[in-house]
Amino acid sequence: MSDADMENTETQVSLDFAEKCKYITNDVYDELIQNSEEISRMLNHMVLNPEKYMPRH
Repeated sequence: MSDADMENTETQVSLDFAEKCKYITNDVYDELIQNSEEISRMLNHMVLNPEKYMPRH
């Protein structure tokens, strides 16, 4: 999960770059950043509550 969160952070940096260089619009940037922040919250929840995501036998 920590690797996935690091990759998500890298994606946010790339989105910052793309928006500043005008490769994407502010609206697209805002939507993608919101999605990325939600993914970060979900990953954090998984890290803090691993028992909820363990397979049951």
